[in-house]
Amino acid sequence: MSAPPSALPLPSQALFDPEEPAGSALPVCDHYAGTEALMRKSLLLQAELGPVFDITLDGEDGAPVGGEIEHAQLITELVMSAENRHGRVGARVLPVVHPKFEEMLDTVIGRAGQRLAYLMVPKPRGLADVQRAARALDEALARAGVHRVLPMHALIETHGALQEVAAIAAHPRIESLSFGLMDFVSAHRGAIPYPAMGAKGQFTHPLVLRAKLEIAAACHAHAKTPSHCVVTEFKDQKALLAAAERACRELGYTRMWSIHPAQIRTIVDAFSPTAAEVDQAIEIISAAQAAAWAPIRHDDRLHDRASYRYFWQVIERAHRTDPVHGLPAELRLAWFPPAPTAAAE
Repeated sequence: MSAPPSALPLPSQALFDPEEPAGSALPVCDHYAGTEALMRKSLLLQAELGPVFDITLDGEDGAPVGGEIEHAQLITELVMSAENRHGRVGARVLPVVHPKFEEMLDTVIGRAGQRLAYLMVPKPRGLADVQRAARALDEALARAGVHRVLPMHALIETHGALQEVAAIAAHPRIESLSFGLMDFVSAHRGAIPYPAMGAKGQFTHPLVLRAKLEIAAACHAHAKTPSHCVVTEFKDQKALLAAAERACRELGYTRMWSIHPAQIRTIVDAFSPTAAEVDQAIEIISAAQAAAWAPIRHDDRLHDRASYRYFWQVIERAHRTDPVHGLPAELRLAWFPPAPTAAAE
């Protein structure tokens, strides 16, 4: 297969208006690690597989009570270490209402603000808590002398946050919203039965399903990344695969949590397009580019810019989930050219 003519604009340039917000290119898996042993194991796996998944070092549930700041210091050491080879390591801090929130924030940002990929804020009670966290983050960055806009992620796991999820998704500092299944179910004080926390029940209980759909819809409306919740049956790969495929194919999620290293590959595979989908997308985008993005006929179907955008996003996802083998080498170089080096500039 020959590469597209280099004189033509890239599909990412030709198919989207300049003022249109670009969708996030976050990895499809967000892996959480709370203990030092699992943190280091996760970093080794990321070094092996590449930046196809993010690592979130957990300063909330992973921190021992009374040892939160010491745990935050461990997080910063790992973020700044040589083990963080790809720069795709974030941190979850304490909720904004926790008495040690600001101290943990200063510890993490003061020591690792330059290399942190994002900051995850748990349990916001609504937009006001997200705004408060954003202000505190900016103040911590300023105190640390860090001159960058650090993306924020937030967990939607309270009634108030779900009620204001569209406004939270619209906040300019938010990059991704995650669904906190366990806390959301618990917040109903027993009205949602325990099986709704499981791999199957979370897709059948109406209140849980409604929450997932509202989060995904709000994220897509504001070009943010919806991140699906955990599957606690971490040894049941069949249940995990089924849940990940439903989240991706039926509910519109483009990212999913992992809570055990054994879950990572399964999630990445589930969120990757199939070989047939990639082949179809390559054929259509190649023909469309050759036609200067005018309508084309492919397999007796009409395609135009609307469908081109969809098939280009399939190609982007293939490249994101497998940057080495997701696309043929010549197309990968033509459509995702490497950034120019300092010498070339």
